[in-house]
Amino acid sequence: MKSINNLKLAVAALAAVCLAIPASAQDLKGAGSSFVNPLFQKMFSQYTAAKVDYQSIGSGAGIAQLTAKTVDFGDSDAPLNDEQTTKIGGPTAVLHIPMTSGAVVVTYNIPGVTAALKLTGKDLADIYLGKVTKWNSPEITATNKGVNLPDLPIVVIHRSDGSGTSFIFTDYLTKVNPDWASKVGKASTPNWPAGLGGKGSEGVAGLVKTTPGAIGYVELAYAIQNKMPFADMQNKSGKFVKATIAATTLASNVSIPADTKVSITNTDNAAGYPIASFTWALIYKEQNYDKRSKEKATMLVKLLWWNIHEGQKFCEALNYAPLSKSAVKAAEAVLKSATFDGKKIL
Repeated sequence: MKSINNLKLAVAALAAVCLAIPASAQDLKGAGSSFVNPLFQKMFSQYTAAKVDYQSIGSGAGIAQLTAKTVDFGDSDAPLNDEQTTKIGGPTAVLHIPMTSGAVVVTYNIPGVTAALKLTGKDLADIYLGKVTKWNSPEITATNKGVNLPDLPIVVIHRSDGSGTSFIFTDYLTKVNPDWASKVGKASTPNWPAGLGGKGSEGVAGLVKTTPGAIGYVELAYAIQNKMPFADMQNKSGKFVKATIAATTLASNVSIPADTKVSITNTDNAAGYPIASFTWALIYKEQNYDKRSKEKATMLVKLLWWNIHEGQKFCEALNYAPLSKSAVKAAEAVLKSATFDGKKIL
């Protein structure tokens, strides 16, 4: 009986300790881009120094959560815009750390067509403007000779939520079609001139798969994993390029500014894929806020340091392009500027 009572006391004491110090107290929480989610899930499942909970809710929602300080880091496929920068504390409040680069592909559902389509940026923008409305329109048949395209209406599908993928897509369309640039422009939540909205990549993919005649855009990794066809896109050099890791790497091999905020859509590289982008982890430069501990701040910075070094080995298998040497160097410099109570963490 005495040993049983002792055991009960030990269990009670252990429970009291667990209540006093929650097991999740040092977990790291992130939210944002669905574009990078497959890679993050793999990276974080392999990272052993901390438990990381990442929610794929779209870049806009991730930025909102970081602004509200309900997550430790956000992730966005577009740098903060002026409004987001103001809300979060100004141009020096948040650091942008590139994690990888990836491609956005144009997927479609054309019954009876198995060949990979070829699309120009101008025609793609005109489809999304509602100006090109049939799959057998002269604009599309001109670049797809020998493909029996049906007299079928094009059903435009786009994201309905704030999305970095949408920003990449519209950033590209803005560069290649003056009409799109003047009427719509680039944005994470553009005022779409036509089409149906789906929430997240899952929503877009679901609508494309179930709607004959549909066209949409998703990240390359998502399209490959879900066995969705995607078009070869014409780049600035006039070549029709298939989205691959190699073609994405060529697009991302650019000079990186100190703040790492750079657009790589419509690349100058003759063999580069034109709808590509970095994705950035976002953290507060000054980590001493909301009673955060220095230990947790250090844990966060070390996680992102691991992502840009050891974590890069997981990129290619998931159809992301590993960071170039110049991108890693820029990311290191940005991470080294993170502080706690005014003192550098690394």
